[in-house]
Amino acid sequence: MTVIDRTLSIAPMLDWTDRFDRYFLRLISKHVLLYTEMITTGALLHGDQDYLLAFDALEHPVALQLGGSDPVALAECAKLCERHGYDEINLNLGCPSDRVQSGRFGACLMIEPALVSDCIRAMVESVEIPVTLKSRIGIDEHDSYDVLRQLVEQVSAAGCKTFIVHARKAWLKGLSPKENRDIPPLQYDRAHRLKKDFPELEIVINGGIKTLGQVEEQLQHVDGVMIGREAYHNPWILAEADWRFYQDEHVIPTRHQVLEQLMPFVEHELGQGVKLHQITRHILGLFQGQPGARAWRRYLSENAHLKGAGAEVIQQAAELIT
Repeated sequence: MTVIDRTLSIAPMLDWTDRFDRYFLRLISKHVLLYTEMITTGALLHGDQDYLLAFDALEHPVALQLGGSDPVALAECAKLCERHGYDEINLNLGCPSDRVQSGRFGACLMIEPALVSDCIRAMVESVEIPVTLKSRIGIDEHDSYDVLRQLVEQVSAAGCKTFIVHARKAWLKGLSPKENRDIPPLQYDRAHRLKKDFPELEIVINGGIKTLGQVEEQLQHVDGVMIGREAYHNPWILAEADWRFYQDEHVIPTRHQVLEQLMPFVEHELGQGVKLHQITRHILGLFQGQPGARAWRRYLSENAHLKGAGAEVIQQAAELIT
């Protein structure tokens, strides 16, 4: 079975962690584990599989997150993902949106451990690559530690050995998905306790972590840390990740050097019909906190969507950085 280093990973984020974002992030860190946006089993089985599963070999290690609750469909999708070369399959038990609930997947499955176990077992038996789970610490009134512990206990018996825990509960009634990312309080101690109760399992913590210093603190209690929105808005926090967590002492490139490395990819994608703004929207935060960052963002936002916009727009924007 594939062995993956999950010391640091980037969370699956809908509309954000597409293949353009992942390629860009890989130029900053060679080792952090990248996740796709969630793809539902229905979309994958009935949609354009080549389009949905496309990624560049540079992205490895890269995991694909699935949304679904039908063991047969999940097993079939897991096999598709493995054939396309993904390094891991992750099952979503964290998304609280109404659309997800109506499809009976995401966070609402946290109170159905038997069904989740069937789903995990079906996937584990279908592929050689790891199958992992990403969940909240609870939902609605079902938020005691016992609920989380029982879920982990049953699902681990089905073959899942890695649990990624977003250390907030989800309110399925009354809060929007956006509010669910901020309003429920963080309870890191729940994930820490899981690691103590299940030392044989790999426990990865997610939620509210914004610096590599905080990553180091969490690694005193768990096996890995997943960063979400901060890595999108301020991707340069990953620049020191390789030597701090992976003992890779390669010379850290400058932000401008990362852009130079990105250019051939941009040119290629534009030649395939991709619009420039589909790529540049992911690099707006590259110069976060640097002189000229606002001018950089403004220039890209105003020009990348224009008809015929090419890679020179990125170069022109970079010249505004002082």
